[in-house]
Amino acid sequence: MSLALVHSRARAGVTAPAVKVEVHLGGGVPRMSIVGLPEAAVREAKDRVRAAIQCAQFEFPARVITVNLAPADLPKDGGRFDLPIAIGILAASGQVPREALDRYEFLGELGLTGELRIVDGVLPAALAAAQAGRKLILPPGNGPEAALAKEVEACTARTLLEVCAALNGAKTLPAAVAPATRRGHGADLQDVRGQAHARRALEVAAAGNHHLLLIGPPGSGKTLLASRLPGLLPEASEEEALETAAIASVSGRGLDPARWRERPYRAPHHTASAVALVGGGAQPRPGEISLAHHGVLFLDELPEWDRRALEVLREPLESGVVTISRAARQNEFPARFQLIAAMNPCPCGWAGDPSGRCRCSGEAVRRYRARISGPLMDRIDLHVEVPRLPPSDLRPDAAPGENSATVRERVAHTRGVQQARCGKANAQLTQAEMAECCRLDARDQRLLERAIESLQLSARSMHRILRVARTVADMAGSEAIRTAHLTEALGYRRLDRGGARQVA
Repeated sequence: MSLALVHSRARAGVTAPAVKVEVHLGGGVPRMSIVGLPEAAVREAKDRVRAAIQCAQFEFPARVITVNLAPADLPKDGGRFDLPIAIGILAASGQVPREALDRYEFLGELGLTGELRIVDGVLPAALAAAQAGRKLILPPGNGPEAALAKEVEACTARTLLEVCAALNGAKTLPAAVAPATRRGHGADLQDVRGQAHARRALEVAAAGNHHLLLIGPPGSGKTLLASRLPGLLPEASEEEALETAAIASVSGRGLDPARWRERPYRAPHHTASAVALVGGGAQPRPGEISLAHHGVLFLDELPEWDRRALEVLREPLESGVVTISRAARQNEFPARFQLIAAMNPCPCGWAGDPSGRCRCSGEAVRRYRARISGPLMDRIDLHVEVPRLPPSDLRPDAAPGENSATVRERVAHTRGVQQARCGKANAQLTQAEMAECCRLDARDQRLLERAIESLQLSARSMHRILRVARTVADMAGSEAIRTAHLTEALGYRRLDRGGARQVA
């Protein structure tokens, strides 16, 4: 029978649905057709495959070749199906054994000489192949990435000829090997001079995975502080690292397997569009919020961002996922990121500075701050002032603050307490979990209620204050939230939309 079945994988968001490559050889005028919703790059595979087979000294069948990529309603794109199509043609024509194909899955683009070239989205395919109990054969350039999925048995081949030799039992393909991981903690918090209040807020944000807004004049150290946050976070777990690496794998921007355990830090320019932030395109790709999954997304000059771009962050900040719908398909990408934002207090940047250089009217300041909507501001846990430092704090011989390693140890301990209690960071506590973990005594409950009335905060803001207070209590080693913990959490909301009136 001139029919062969080869297993492969498509790319759909961060998943890798199975694709069966069915190849049939029939009689008639020689031609080759590919069906099963192929896009342009897949349709062009017939020319690459013909040249690769001939360069490998195999016979290209002078038959009617029909290639079906099943399921037929799943869009297929890219050059990832070149190798399975070529293997299917050779198996259907009896040049490689059909019985060996069921144990393998194949991925790879073919050059005209038969060389295997890298493709994207390999890590999700490797994880799926491991679940299916099959070996994966792929190009050498994709080997380190596939090896991150420790359960999969992945082999690499340089050419189509090597793959065929392995299927015929004449050669053993080398196993894919993961590179040694490197842990780079980035810039050190010790570089930040002064700013004790902002440093404390940064540690609280790291300890509870809270969102943070830094407000201060130009040059006060907002960006410097934000860039130090990744160095304070504990190393990602293997599950978190695999999720982050899978997103990077399908993004088309590449993945460095040696640094896959590092938490991502994304800092897009303020001219980025809404699509750049959440993802999209005719063939949906992850955006910045998904590329920052289990890491940090830093938005500098927050009021300068397009209002529509900022508003798309509201749902992912709550749900941790973003769904991109297009006419032909729908993809869901994870987006559990930690938002750090920075802004000036007014258009000129100097409102509230002791120098008195600000000449912005009250209306101009209100319009400037109103560029950030109340619902978005509501979702940011900590609002912290970063004032201009006196020159004496900037002397080269000034005593430095704590370094990142010291703070990271405390953050890791606090995260461990939260994981042991609820299995998640405090910022992700549900209302039911908050009722159990964030109880207040009667006096502190009255204090919180007066603060909510005085600052005109929403119910969402109240819940976020309680989560921050829970984190402060955990940092202090307290099982219960005390008055000092609650007042510190309230202090981080005094720049909220309700004003900055003193809480009695």
